[in-house]
Amino acid sequence: MYRAHTVGVVVPAYNEAGFVGDTIGSVPGFVDRVYVVDDGSTDGTWQEIRAAARAENDHYESGVFPERVVPIQHDENRGVGGAIKTGYLRAREEDLDLVAVMGADGQMQPDALADLLDPVVDGRADYVKANRFLGRTSRGEMPRLRFVGNAMLGALTKIASGYWRTGDPQSGYTVISRRALDAVDIEEMYEFYGYCNDLLVKLNVAGMRVLDVPHPPVYGDEESHIRYRSYVPRVSAMLARNFLWRLKTKYLAFDFHPLAGAYAAGATASVAGLAGLAWAAPGVGSVATPLARFGAALAFLLVGALAFVAAMWMDMRANDHLGGTVMPNDPEPVARTDADTPAVSSDVEAPASRPVPDGTLEADGEGATVAVELAPGEWAALLDAAATDGGDPEDAAAARRLRERVRARLRDPERAAD
Repeated sequence: MYRAHTVGVVVPAYNEAGFVGDTIGSVPGFVDRVYVVDDGSTDGTWQEIRAAARAENDHYESGVFPERVVPIQHDENRGVGGAIKTGYLRAREEDLDLVAVMGADGQMQPDALADLLDPVVDGRADYVKANRFLGRTSRGEMPRLRFVGNAMLGALTKIASGYWRTGDPQSGYTVISRRALDAVDIEEMYEFYGYCNDLLVKLNVAGMRVLDVPHPPVYGDEESHIRYRSYVPRVSAMLARNFLWRLKTKYLAFDFHPLAGAYAAGATASVAGLAGLAWAAPGVGSVATPLARFGAALAFLLVGALAFVAAMWMDMRANDHLGGTVMPNDPEPVARTDADTPAVSSDVEAPASRPVPDGTLEADGEGATVAVELAPGEWAALLDAAATDGGDPEDAAAARRLRERVRARLRDPERAAD
């Protein structure tokens, strides 16, 4: 368990012999259940999964479940989304609180799993995903073609999903809450490589909060099974369908928002403008001169572009509270609204300083120590509190140390229940 929450990890594997066994062995010890799904592999992946599962389960001291690693095999290849869907459904059936996804190729650092779990446990997000580009100014070790494909799909996914404040949607290192698993239609999740983009659209329609955390990728000898020449067009078509479904479901069928009209106006004006360009060719139209027809076509295209920009701006405003990022030592939650933040008040202002045993702060001034008793719901508020009041570096350091002590306490299952 992690901070009094049961945790499952789904490991989709297709032809990952030589990697999947090490991945299974690297899953952190606080994980209660590991669902390793062989998606119809044609090499020795299944045999390696079974051997690693036996080794792990033989040394597993019975906890929430009698066995820790659950090998699952598909008779035929369904795609990585299909493998993850199988794991999600099994985890939902077994009522796990949090479910992560880790690739079988070893590109996702197991030590970073706690960073993805914390925002969900703290109630700041329903779905957390690693972002390989946060804080970076270059593609690093990512292959050029993969970087270009990710950039294109990242832009399209922002438009389709409504999560304008998140990025790198192709990152598969994620954590989802039980609440989110119940809220979205997992049975209908896309089974090709675009499952992550499809899931984001479903999460947005369900009103789930999504946060990104930084996580640099690790590239080794593994071979990618993605073929970008077919992958990008196929996923782009899926995103177009999902975008229209999101607009219909969220802004037309069950509610109305002007952005739906702005998108419709943009589409209509753009089509008229493109048709006008063909009509403007000499010898095609008979009304006015070709130059005048060309000017009218450009005007329609300009109106269409402005309507699209207005629609996207309204979409960003409407969904701003649902997305965000968490950077290391980030002093406050990015995706929390004012109504979500517990009120924490104090009748005494004491100078911040070094933390001492739990429940007290030792002050540098004349006030000696100040005892602070926190209600259960206020622990998360303390973790999210602003680190400084006026920008004093010593105060900021003391606040960070105190938050780390609280995190350490919450990670202790025996003390987290207090």
